[in-house]
Amino acid sequence: MSSPARTADVDVDVLIVGAGLSGIGTAWHVRTYCPDRSFAILEARDAIGGTWDLFRYPGIRSDSDMYTLGYSFEPWTSDKAIADGPSILAYVNKVADKHNLRRHIRFGHKVVAAAFDRTTARWTVEVQAGGERRTLTCRWLHMGTGYYDYSTAHMPDFAGKERFAGTFFHAQFWPEDLDYRGKRVIVIGSGATAVTIVPEMAKAGAAHVTMLQRSPTYMVSRPAIDKVANGLRGLFGDRASYGLVRWRNVLMQMAFFQLSRRRPAVMKKMIRKGLMKELPPDYEIGTHFTPSYNPWDQRMCLVPDADLFAAIRAGQVEVVTDHVDEFVPEGIRLKSGRMLEADVIVAATGLKLQLMSDIAVTVDGAPRKLSGAMTYKGMMFAGVPNLSYSFGYTNASWTLKADLSSYYLCRLLNHLKVSGRSIAVPEPDSEVKPQAFLDFTSGYVQRAKDILPVQGDRAPWKLHQNYVADLALLRYGKVEDGVMRFEGTRERVPPSPTLVGEPA
Repeated sequence: MSSPARTADVDVDVLIVGAGLSGIGTAWHVRTYCPDRSFAILEARDAIGGTWDLFRYPGIRSDSDMYTLGYSFEPWTSDKAIADGPSILAYVNKVADKHNLRRHIRFGHKVVAAAFDRTTARWTVEVQAGGERRTLTCRWLHMGTGYYDYSTAHMPDFAGKERFAGTFFHAQFWPEDLDYRGKRVIVIGSGATAVTIVPEMAKAGAAHVTMLQRSPTYMVSRPAIDKVANGLRGLFGDRASYGLVRWRNVLMQMAFFQLSRRRPAVMKKMIRKGLMKELPPDYEIGTHFTPSYNPWDQRMCLVPDADLFAAIRAGQVEVVTDHVDEFVPEGIRLKSGRMLEADVIVAATGLKLQLMSDIAVTVDGAPRKLSGAMTYKGMMFAGVPNLSYSFGYTNASWTLKADLSSYYLCRLLNHLKVSGRSIAVPEPDSEVKPQAFLDFTSGYVQRAKDILPVQGDRAPWKLHQNYVADLALLRYGKVEDGVMRFEGTRERVPPSPTLVGEPA
């Protein structure tokens, strides 16, 4: 079998991989703060939006408010703070079109390998596109591809699943023609996906929906519409009110997280009190909504407008806490011996994490394994030149960190140009002790421990998971911090109105 043909392609200053929320945000930053730099965006799929275009399950929505999940530079103006997937997808497309970014996207381009050569100070990036193997070169490579596998999801090996007589699938691959009206549904899982799907299917006409979970998840309710934010928008306009509400929500998220970590017993009581207001008086909260871990040891589930709890009160939804013994033609037999009958079974059993889209990376001809590598400022790897990536917060909105990372990238690119250098590489530090990349006990994180990088025990190698700390480090901290090493030579360019050393 012959290998795909190779064709030469163009050379750009910055190559961004991924046209989702992260990639479009990075492209805006490069266009705005590095206006003299050429850039292109590679997207493996045929549409903008990433996650928000891929997932099609009922009720798909944000699990963060849009005042922090939205971009810092583009106010969210919809009435709903907890937005549905199509609205978020429209928002990302609006940004791409408003700022003329779509023309820079090459759709159907899947990156398979990237090699850096110090002698030319360039990455050679191999992509698969339309049956051909193409080569692009760039001075800087930025990965905005997220952190999970679009082609594969986590699916436990359920005994007897082939015997089930109904319809069974993973939520990540929702069938477009599925009709579940009047049918009995089991959704396996208790994370954000299950908590979204279950009330939506009940609302849309399923005869009955069972949320089957092995163990409970912490859940909190909040209104989908932020009346205060909408009121401020009427008073101060879109941009000023957006900034005010964004900072209010950031500080509230930080306070909530810190209280959870420092006073977990207090937070448990607060969460239980909220559940007692929403669930029937005799409901077994201890069985179905009291996890064995502390709040924010795993990501907390958001229930907008208490829709899940309303469906439970109405008898449309039942939560069952048990383990699957086996699938049978009629449904699922549980370890307890109970039988759950179903026409449709949905596995909302989690994501499969993927680092940097599993591309093969080499530096000066030597393969570089990024799993286990030390991360710098949560966006670069020790010893790997001119490579950055977007990775958001686990305890707050993804875009908060992605925005800061993109901003720092522009500071770094402009510093290289002003200083007459061509290469920036974080210097490995043998005194820094490695720590787990994510301090989370969630199943999807634990399953991916072997493929994730590591963080250090001190800045700038440590992940703060704190927006204020990262704001100080990435927006205002020194670029020449004694850790980042600058190499290579090129013509020095003095600062000018169109090329600033640090973007304002």
